[in-house]
Amino acid sequence: MYKILVVEDDATLLEMLKYNLTRQEYEVLTAEDGRTGLQLARDDRPDLIILDVMLPIMDGFEVCRILRKEMSVPVLMLTARTEEIDKIVGLEMGADDYITKPFSMRELLARVRAHLRRVEMIREDVTAERNGNSSPQIKGVSTLNFGNLTIDENSHEVRIDGSPIRLKPKEFELILFLARNKGFALSRTLILERVWGWTYDGNSRTVDVHVRWLREKIEADSHNATRIVTVRGVGYRFDG
Repeated sequence: MYKILVVEDDATLLEMLKYNLTRQEYEVLTAEDGRTGLQLARDDRPDLIILDVMLPIMDGFEVCRILRKEMSVPVLMLTARTEEIDKIVGLEMGADDYITKPFSMRELLARVRAHLRRVEMIREDVTAERNGNSSPQIKGVSTLNFGNLTIDENSHEVRIDGSPIRLKPKEFELILFLARNKGFALSRTLILERVWGWTYDGNSRTVDVHVRWLREKIEADSHNATRIVTVRGVGYRFDG
C-alpha cells in the first residue's frame, strides 16, 4: 500500500483529499501546517507528498526546499494562485508537479497515479538489480556514453569524468529522454508530454527552467551550451 502525505490548512479540502485517496486504497497521513508536514515526511517517509503552498508556520515552498535536500519523494504542489511565477518558484524549489485550485479530483488522482507508477518502476529496477536480474527489465542500452558524460539507467546516475552529478528526479528523466533522442530537435510540447506526462498543466517555461539547471551541471560553459543545444523556434537538441 502506498503512503501519501497531504499537507493542507483548509480543513474541508484536507478531509476531502483524505477521503478520496483512502477510497483508492492509499494510506493517508495529514498535516495542517508546514512544520508538522515536514516532520511527518521525515518520520514516515511517504511515497508521495501533496503540499499546499500557503501554509501556516512554514510555507510550502520552504517545506519543498528542505525536502529536496533530504529525500527524492515526488512532491505535487497545490495553490490558489494562478500566476506563472508561483509555478516556476515551486518547480525551482524541487516540486515534481503543480496543480491550481480549484481542481478536478479526478485529475489530481490521475496525477497521483502517474507519479506513483514512476516510483514503482524505480523500485522494480532497484529490486531487480539487487537480485542480479536487472538486465531483462531494461529495454535497449542501459548506459549511454557521450565523451566524458555517462548516463546510467540502472543506477539513475549521471557522471562526468567518472564523478556523479547530483540531479533531481525530473532532471534525470529529462536528460535521459533528450539523450535517447540524440541529434533530433524536440519541441518543448513533446518534452513536456513525454517527461511530465499529458496530465501536467505547466507550460514550456518548465522545460526551459530544467534545461537551464541541467546545463549548469553538465556543460563546461552553461551560457555557451554544446551538449543541450537550443533550436530556435522549436525547442532543444541533445548533441552529447
